[in-house]
Amino acid sequence: MGKTTGFMEFDRKDEAYAPVKERIKNYKEFTVPLKEKELKNQGARCMDCGIPFCHSGCPLGNLIPDFNDAIYHGKWEKATKILHSTNNFPEFTGRLCPAPCEEACVLGINEDPVSIENIEKNIVETAFKNDWIKPELPSKRTDKKIVVVGSGPAGLAVAQQLNRAGHLVTVLERDEKVGGLLRYGIPDFKMEKNVIDRRLKVMKQEGIIFKTGVHVGVDVNAEDLKNDFDAIVLCGGATIRRKLPIPGSDLKGVVQAMDFLPQNNRRVDNIPFKGEELIAKGKKVIVIGGGDTGSDCIGTSIRHGSVSVTNFEIMPKATTDRPENQPWPFWPMRLRTSSSHKEGAERIFSISTKKFIGDENGNLKGLLTSEVYWEKKVGERPILKEVEGSEKEWECDLALLALGFTGSETTIANQLGLEMDSRTNINASARDYKTNVPGVFVAGDQRRGQSLIVWAISEGRQAAHHIDAYLMGKSNLPLKGDGDLPGV
Repeated sequence: MGKTTGFMEFDRKDEAYAPVKERIKNYKEFTVPLKEKELKNQGARCMDCGIPFCHSGCPLGNLIPDFNDAIYHGKWEKATKILHSTNNFPEFTGRLCPAPCEEACVLGINEDPVSIENIEKNIVETAFKNDWIKPELPSKRTDKKIVVVGSGPAGLAVAQQLNRAGHLVTVLERDEKVGGLLRYGIPDFKMEKNVIDRRLKVMKQEGIIFKTGVHVGVDVNAEDLKNDFDAIVLCGGATIRRKLPIPGSDLKGVVQAMDFLPQNNRRVDNIPFKGEELIAKGKKVIVIGGGDTGSDCIGTSIRHGSVSVTNFEIMPKATTDRPENQPWPFWPMRLRTSSSHKEGAERIFSISTKKFIGDENGNLKGLLTSEVYWEKKVGERPILKEVEGSEKEWECDLALLALGFTGSETTIANQLGLEMDSRTNINASARDYKTNVPGVFVAGDQRRGQSLIVWAISEGRQAAHHIDAYLMGKSNLPLKGDGDLPGV
C-alpha cells in the first residue's frame, strides 16, 4: 500500500451532516463531503494486511485495497476503473449500503475500520463530475434478444452486463419511471433521483431499451414473452409486505411503510399518485419496525411536520460493540443509529404491539403494547414472552408498518409454471440462476428473498454471466472476483 503507516497516523473521518433544523426543511441529500486531502488520508488508512477480508465481506468482491491505494496517490480515474470493474452502480451502494466490507476490515479488529463506503461514493461522484463515465458499447451485436422484468438494482445490473456482451436487452417496468425501490422506496434525502437518471442516460446510450408502464402478468402475459425473446430474466423483487395481524389493523391510520414512502417520493418528483393522501403533518406517528425502512419512515414523517415520532422495535436494544458470539469478520448485530433517528425520534426496544385502538369513526387513536423478552433454551428457537403487567396505551394518529417483506408476487411465476419456495421466492440456484423452465432466469430479491442493494447488483452480474453462457455456449462476462481492468 502507498502509506504503510497510514492507519497509525490518521483517524477515521466521515462526512458531516447539515444541521437538523436545516435539513428537515426539504428532501435534498444533506451530507457535507470531505476535502480531497482528507479523502486521500482515509485511503491511506487501508492497511497492507496481507489477506483483505473486505473482499469477502463485500457481496460484489470489490477490489477495495486497490482503489484505496489509487485514491491515496491521487489517481482518481484509475480508482474509477477499478471500482466499476466489479460494481455497475457505486453511486447507489456508496449511499445506501450498510457496508459489510467495513465490518470485515482487518483494521476494524481493534480500531475504526477504513471508511470504504464514503471513499466509494466520492470516487464515482468525482468520475461523473469529470465526465469519465462513458457509454460502453459492445464491439459487435449478437442476434439474441433478452427481456428483463423489473428495473431495480438487480434488473439494471443484469441488463447492463448482457448489453455489454452484445445482446439486445429490453427492460420492462410496471411503474412510471425506472428504478424500482431505488426510486420509489428510498427517500430523496438519502438518494436524490437525479442520481438514478444520470446513470440511466448512460445505459440508454449503450443501447438498452427501457419500457415503463408495462405490468408483466397483467398488461402482458409472461408466457407470451417467450415468443419474442431468447431469454427472460425476472428481477421483480420481494414485494409482498409483512402484515401485523392484530385487532384494529384495518383502522384508518394503520398504513404500510411501502404505501407511505412511495407516495411521498412521487409527491417530491411531481408524479401523480392514486389513493388517499398519506401525510404525517400534525400527527403523533409510531413506526413499527427498527430497520432501514423504519428509519426512512421516521425521516419522512419529521419532514412532513409530525407532532412526534416514536419507533418500536420488538428486539432488545443491541450493544454498540460487537456481540461476543459474532466475532470479526462476521456481520455483527450491533446498535445502528441512522441520521433520521438523530432528527428527533424516540426509540423503544423490546416492545410488542397487541392492539390498534380506534374511535367511533374507525380512525386510529392509539396502540396497546406490552414489554417483551426472548426466552432462550439450548438447542431450541427463542420464544417471545410478555412481561407481566407491562401493558401500556400510546396515543397515535398514524402507525407505519415497516416490517419487511415475506416474498415475491406470484402472478408471473404462475403464468410461466415456475417452481417457488414456501416464501414464494422463485427457485433457482446461485450456481446458474436457471429456473425449472428453460430460458427463464431469476436474480435479486425475487430469488434470494429480501436483501441488500449490493446483493441485488451482485446477483444481476452473476446471473448475466450464466445467461450469456446459456445463449452462446460460453461467456467472457466477469464473475465475482474477476474484475476486468482495461487500461489500469
